[in-house]
Amino acid sequence: MTVIPPSDFRSRAMATIGAQPIAFAAAALVLIVSGIGAILLWRVATGMTPETERAAVVGRQVQARVVQTSEQIMEKTNGLAMSQQESIDQLQAVQDQLHALQQMVAAQRAETRKLTEQVGEIGSNLDGLRQSFASARTPDVSERPAVRQKPAARSQRAKAKKPLRKRTKSRR
Repeated sequence: MTVIPPSDFRSRAMATIGAQPIAFAAAALVLIVSGIGAILLWRVATGMTPETERAAVVGRQVQARVVQTSEQIMEKTNGLAMSQQESIDQLQAVQDQLHALQQMVAAQRAETRKLTEQVGEIGSNLDGLRQSFASARTPDVSERPAVRQKPAARSQRAKAKKPLRKRTKSRR
């Protein structure tokens, strides 16, 4: 095996890289800086950076969700308002019916009171008529007609036909 002295190694490496390594590094640095500058110039020219663009997209998505949710809430609110109005209308109709029923009951009560009073008056009139009729039927003793008696001949024959018999009880 052959041993290569270190001084030879350096000279060969330098020959492959070139005579001016600083110029090579400087050129690479210029390329990198110019690339970064071009990107910055492009972002400034378009006015948007990817971060702000992402934030804007997320903001628009959130805004769209908020609008959609707001519309759903408005629809539900309108539905509730309509349902509430229907309930109010139904309640009003029931109240009107209740009021009409109360008026009918009051009229029936008044009619019942009137009829009760009329029945009471008829009863008192009937009692008055009974008393008047009773007093008209009981004539005075002087006004009584004479009691008809059977003719004498008839009563004597009846007595003669019916002899009095004594009944005897038989003992058994």
